[in-house]
Amino acid sequence: MPKGLAALFAASFVFYTDDYVIAGVLPEIARDLGVSQAVAAQLISVFAVTVALVAPVAAVVLARTPRRLLLVASLCAFVAANAAAAGTSSFTVLLILRVVAAAAAAVATPALFATAVQLAPAAKVGRYVAIVALGVTGSIALGVPIGTWIGGVFGWRAVFATMAVCGLLALAGLLITVPRGTFGGPVLDWRAQVRSLGRRPGTFGLLANMSLMTGSMMMLTYLAPFLTDVAAAAVDARALSFGLAGIAGALGMWGGGVMTDRRGPDRTLLIGVSAIAGSMAGLWLLWVVRPVPLAAVLPVLAVWGAAAFWNSPAIQASSPPCPAASPHRHWR
Repeated sequence: MPKGLAALFAASFVFYTDDYVIAGVLPEIARDLGVSQAVAAQLISVFAVTVALVAPVAAVVLARTPRRLLLVASLCAFVAANAAAAGTSSFTVLLILRVVAAAAAAVATPALFATAVQLAPAAKVGRYVAIVALGVTGSIALGVPIGTWIGGVFGWRAVFATMAVCGLLALAGLLITVPRGTFGGPVLDWRAQVRSLGRRPGTFGLLANMSLMTGSMMMLTYLAPFLTDVAAAAVDARALSFGLAGIAGALGMWGGGVMTDRRGPDRTLLIGVSAIAGSMAGLWLLWVVRPVPLAAVLPVLAVWGAAAFWNSPAIQASSPPCPAASPHRHWR
């Protein structure tokens, strides 16, 4: 893997591990800061909402800003926010710091993918983008289990300290490997982007993806307390469960892509939606009959993890792209 691409993957992995890792130590944060687990979970919600709101705006407003500068500035803010989070004892302050870290991730995300396209040879653009995207799913498969274990052994503050250190390492990698010539592109035609929302297939695809991912991420947010209450899972078991779900998610995304190519998006979506509905029903049933052995939870959790990402390739394939959003037109 080219060094510059490895640095982009590492930055993506670090940013989105920071997003998801709190789910693994949610009970510890709630207990230490004296809030309910429902309130503590807002640390995850506020991160996700901030990324959703800031990322598209940043992609347009900062389109002409040198991407290397955007990535460096984002990682500096990210490191500072996580270092401060490791030392705070106030839930309110922690919530504000999560907004700062999320805004940094939101600004960096379009720049990460745009830089990958700019660095890629013409015949490997798709692979470069896929590797950066793998940092997102890989954060669930590897980053969250490691972070959960660190939080269980050394305390939740150590998780934020670790994220700050990882951010520094990602920053060093970008400074060393990403050339200064990675400039921004033309400003995106936001009017064309808004008009594209009026197309039924695109709008349906967005709503479907939003619904599926909302349900999946709600489960991910409360997975740690769910495992504790249903199977009396200790921190090691929680780390194993998050890792299994993440690996299943990566395999599910790959399988969904293969199925979309072979059988088309409609059949793929039918399988994926059925799987996620069935797995969520299974998890609810396990809650009703709790307590149960962890071995009874893991197979259902694996199906849920795979189904959560299975549908993404089919939804993208069934939604016509907006002409103004062509990556070759705007990123190169």
